[in-house]
Amino acid sequence: MFKKSFVSLITILLFSLALVPSVFAQPTLTGSPITLDSLEGVVESVAQFLLFIGGIVAVIFIVWGGIKYMAARDNATEAANARKMILNGLIGAAIIFGVGTLLATAQYAINFLSSGTP
Repeated sequence: MFKKSFVSLITILLFSLALVPSVFAQPTLTGSPITLDSLEGVVESVAQFLLFIGGIVAVIFIVWGGIKYMAARDNATEAANARKMILNGLIGAAIIFGVGTLLATAQYAINFLSSGTP
């Protein structure tokens, strides 16, 4: 047991010493500085991507639940599970589109407050 702990300690120590030059290396900064407009563009792009993916996942759940509902036939428990999946997909879609609306409203308000014109 002591031998394994000692080997682990030596391994961690050697790995740490191997990283020392990279920690103290001076990075070279090139390019243009980050501005508020460029940061806003990145955040907006990420938000639109996540909303798009969330909408696709919600539609997939709704369609998958519909297929399961049709395949359930006379099985009441399978039909109930399928209805629950469809309902959860609809709730998810409503949340996704509600968040999209809130983000669009917040962006409009921020633009109005910062420039004074809509």
